Amino acid sequence: MTEMLVKSGVQLVLLLLVAPLISGIVKTLKARLQTRRGPDVFQPYRDLFKLMRKGMVIPDTASWIFSVTPYIVFATATLVGLMIPMTATDAPLSLFGGVLAVVYLLALGRFFLALAGLDTGSSFGGLGSSREMTISAIAEPAMMLAIFTVALGANSTNLSEMAQAAVSQSWKFLEPSQMLAFAALFVVLIAETGRIPVDNQATHLELTMIHEAMILEYSGPYLALIELGAWIKQLVLMTLLVNTFFPFGLSSDWTVAGLGMGLVVYLGKLLGLACFIVMVETTNAKMRLFRVPELLAVAFILGALALISTFLF
Repeated sequence: MTEMLVKSGVQLVLLLLVAPLISGIVKTLKARLQTRRGPDVFQPYRDLFKLMRKGMVIPDTASWIFSVTPYIVFATATLVGLMIPMTATDAPLSLFGGVLAVVYLLALGRFFLALAGLDTGSSFGGLGSSREMTISAIAEPAMMLAIFTVALGANSTNLSEMAQAAVSQSWKFLEPSQMLAFAALFVVLIAETGRIPVDNQATHLELTMIHEAMILEYSGPYLALIELGAWIKQLVLMTLLVNTFFPFGLSSDWTVAGLGMGLVVYLGKLLGLACFIVMVETTNAKMRLFRVPELLAVAFILGALALISTFLF
């Protein structure tokens, strides 16, 4: 029990420190590619501290759902972060759930966030909530199919056992099933984190915004919790992508030397993926809202083909 608490504490600190950093790196790289100065990589930390010191404005029509949603969004994202291997193959809370638990916990946070958007009575919140549910209806099955493709090779849906099997085996990324699953999960990552061409986090136009529309009424510490939860969710999905398909560098135990080397390799993989995400965002335009389901349908088809190809090859 004590060992699990220590592992959970170490990984929790890593989540809280790395999640804002990755968001800052993505914003800085995107600004540089667009020939803008932009914020530095530590701006998300300053934003969190600023929001924590501010007061809150709560709509008169809001119920308890509005107040409890920030805590649920943050808690679900954090629990998922403790269930996935980051620097070591043995995740702290891997015994409490596998792939299905990860998907359902993320869906729970999304469900309450959509309810909070409706709870304020704002037309913008209603638009954002309906659009978010439309996207999630296709994105979640695509993510499950992509991860199940790797789970079949490990004969387990436990993420720690999947990581251990991937590390012990030879690198199989060039296999058709792995390449298709990687493409499907990458499209899901773009959609779930609200990035171009699916969404634009920098806009507040009611005709285009999705995630931002649901949190327009939040301010102060509530907004800080939601933003931090969104950054942790982004880190979780990026970790799933890099550690599932590029498992090299994961430590087999929780020694200081193993974790140190695993952390260096892990941050390097995250930096490479962040550069790839920025390249996709910079070289693509925002899609029309009614074209987004078509993109996610492609991700679903890729995930289905990846799962089927595991039985054919």
